[in-house]
Amino acid sequence: MKIQCRRNERSGAGFPRNREIERMARSKPMNFKQLILAATAAVGLAGSASATLPTPNPAAATRDNQAFLFNAGAGDIFEITSSVMAIQHSQNPQVRAFASMLISDHTNLTNNTLATAKAAGVMAPPPELSPMQKSMLAQLAAASPASFDRVYLQQQLPAHQMALQMMQGYAAQGDVPQLRQAAGGAVPIVQNHIREVQQLLGSVR
Repeated sequence: MKIQCRRNERSGAGFPRNREIERMARSKPMNFKQLILAATAAVGLAGSASATLPTPNPAAATRDNQAFLFNAGAGDIFEITSSVMAIQHSQNPQVRAFASMLISDHTNLTNNTLATAKAAGVMAPPPELSPMQKSMLAQLAAASPASFDRVYLQQQLPAHQMALQMMQGYAAQGDVPQLRQAAGGAVPIVQNHIREVQQLLGSVR
C-alpha cells in the first residue's frame, strides 16, 4: 500500500502555509508540550478570541458553533502535533507519509474552518486540548521505538472516528449554515483518513 501525501497549500492572508509545519516536523525534536504550542501557533489558532471565554460543552459540538469550532480546533492541533512526532520518530516510510498527509489535510481544514467562520461573522474560540488528548500525546512521547508506530496509529483511529461523528452531526444540525457546509466538506477527508489508518494498522506490527 502506498499513501500519497497531498500538498494543497493555502496562501491567503493570515493563514499558514503547510511548509511552516513541515519545517517544524523536520526541525530538532521538541517535547510534546512544545509541539502543542508550536502547532497551535502554526495553524493560527492561538489567541483567536479572548482567553476568558468559558470552555464550550463538547456535547454541544454537533449543534453549537462555538463548541464545534473549539473541538474541531483542538482535534486539528492533536492530529498535527501527533503527526509531527510521527515524522520525527517513525522509521516506517508509510507511517511518515500518512503523518505528512494528516499535517497537510488538518492544516487546510483549520484554515477553511477559520475562514468560513470569519466570513459568517463568527469568532472562533481559542481551542485547548482535552485531558484525553494530552494523555494520548504523553503516551506517544513515551512510546519505545519498537512500539511507536502502532501506538500512533491506534490513537489515530478513535480520534478520527470521534471527529467524523462531530463533523457529520454538525453538518446535519449545526446552527450556522456556512459552517454546516464546511463540516460536510470535511467528512470525506476524515473518512479517507480512517480508511488509511485501518489499512496501516493491518500492516504495522
